Parts: sequence; structure tokens; C-alpha cells
Amino acid sequence: MGHTFTLVLDRKITDEESESMKKAGCDGAEFTTGAHPTNADILVTRLDIDTEAASLAEAIQSALDAVKTVPDLSAPGLFVPPQRNAAPGQDEKNSAAPPEPQK
Repeated sequence: MGHTFTLVLDRKITDEESESMKKAGCDGAEFTTGAHPTNADILVTRLDIDTEAASLAEAIQSALDAVKTVPDLSAPGLFVPPQRNAAPGQDEKNSAAPPEPQK
């Protein structure tokens, strides 16, 4: 089952740092650079991740572990959209989607 989420790093990373993160488990991530969500004057790197990990929690932890391989780097932002194709009771209870109305 696929899991998607975005990590926002605390700064713009170099090509060497992105290669290090890819080797540490973010090889399928899309690395983009853009403005910080709350301060347009600061450039940061975003990792858009779509993975087939066993669970959303495992996928997020794997990405955070890859971030830790780069000195002086952190991921202060995490965005998790409602997950597609979630099995009933799996990860959807942790998504940002509103609950289904009761009939």
C-alpha cells in the first residue's frame, strides 16, 4: 500500500547531502527547493515521498532517519495528506481527513 507525505527541511541542502539521503533510504523522494512555509525569504528543501512501506509510521521514521545522516539538518515540517487506498482502520485514523458522517 502506498503512503505519501512531505518533509520540510530546515534549510536548502546541497547535491551531496541529497545523495547521502537517497543512499540512506530516500531514493524515491522528490527533492525540491522553495520558500519556507512561514518566511518566504528563507529557502528550504522539501522531500515529497511516495513509498510502499508497510505502514505510514515506518515510512516517516525511515525518512527521518535519513535526515539524521546529514549533520546539522532537521525536518521541522511534516505534512501528511489523507492516504489513498488505506485498508479500513489502517492509517486513516491518523490522517487529516475529517471523519465520515454517521447515518
